[in-house]
Amino acid sequence: MTPSPVPDLADVLAAGQRIAPYLRVTPLYRYPALDAMTGAQLWVKHENHQPVGAFKVRGGVNLVSQLGADERHRGVIAASTGNHGQSVAYAADLFGVRAVICMPEQANPVKVESMRALGAEVVFHGADFDEAREHCEKLATEHGYRYIHSGNEPSLIAGVATYTVEILQAQPDTEVIVVPVGGGSGAAGACVAAKAVRPSIQVIGVQSAAAPAAYRSWQAGTLVEDTTSTFAEGLATRTAFELPQRILRDLLDDFVLVPEDALKAATRLMIEKTRNLVEPAGAAALAAVLGDPQRFASRKVAIVCSGGNISPAQLTALWP
Repeated sequence: MTPSPVPDLADVLAAGQRIAPYLRVTPLYRYPALDAMTGAQLWVKHENHQPVGAFKVRGGVNLVSQLGADERHRGVIAASTGNHGQSVAYAADLFGVRAVICMPEQANPVKVESMRALGAEVVFHGADFDEAREHCEKLATEHGYRYIHSGNEPSLIAGVATYTVEILQAQPDTEVIVVPVGGGSGAAGACVAAKAVRPSIQVIGVQSAAAPAAYRSWQAGTLVEDTTSTFAEGLATRTAFELPQRILRDLLDDFVLVPEDALKAATRLMIEKTRNLVEPAGAAALAAVLGDPQRFASRKVAIVCSGGNISPAQLTALWP
């Protein structure tokens, strides 16, 4: 199989033009309370303000808008713990394309409801994302759907990279961008855009220590599988993806793991201090900064709040 091409800044800027009629620029806000806690000059990129409450919708709109007539007629299928599926469902609804989303059996009900409201068919299969993904790939082959992989799609990465362009347009002197990592499309996109604009910008990826497949793959220089038991379903993958990993190996400055307790504490803090609903994956970047304050002290740091689709059960667990 021919490896997918790596998108470049021209692809990202073209993606920005494609998605502009459908998606607004999201806010980049600074909160004095977070500055005081971290010692950094900290800006939050609020991708939780997207129509489906997560950054991935940028990639979905960019990709589906470019599908040919035959692919649109066949329909699209994707596997997701939630936000990638919402992205595909939203874009499919925009462009009149049938969408099927495969999800784990215990999927976040907030995300399930969102996809169904957008007209997608939701198929439940397996205990985790990877079991749902394997079933999705089988259905794609059987029915001829256009399979939209959550990581190995250049158009998805170019699309989500547009949030980094927005960060640098709003704060050109940003020194560090910290990005949550599940499959890695968001961090890969941040690397592509940031390094093309100014190579000295540091991009740091963050994953849960309870789902470290992408982290271990980056360290090993090859794709590695691992277990996943994180409560942050947006970070929950048992295997890494080839295209994001290829980009991260070349361009990512560092990759850190954060423990589950730190993720939960950061989620509470993000909700309390920013007055936004934030899902656990969306608080991972803050957890990384709080976990190593000396590294970020007095630096101009943008953290990506990747999503806000927290379920009532998750909220209750944060404040028992």
